[in-house]
Amino acid sequence: MREPLTKLVYFAWVRERIGKPEEEVSLPSTVETVADLLRWLKARGEEYENALQYPDVIRVAINHEHVDHREKIADAREIALFPPMTGG
Repeated sequence: MREPLTKLVYFAWVRERIGKPEEEVSLPSTVETVADLLRWLKARGEEYENALQYPDVIRVAINHEHVDHREKIADAREIALFPPMTGG
């Protein structure tokens, strides 16, 4: 049976540093929370490491809802990663 794919979407400088706007990945069973996802992504290569150098500032949305880094990602169809927003 094929592992389900999760769509990852990258915005602003996260997208620029990773070098792609989105991708579909098969997440390992060890990736249970947003924090786990960020650690796993950082280990995927230099571009991910550069983009996620300071994971605490990365904002995340699962299925279009903003979530905390402790949030479980079990049934996520789409996970968006973006830098902090600034107001004006």
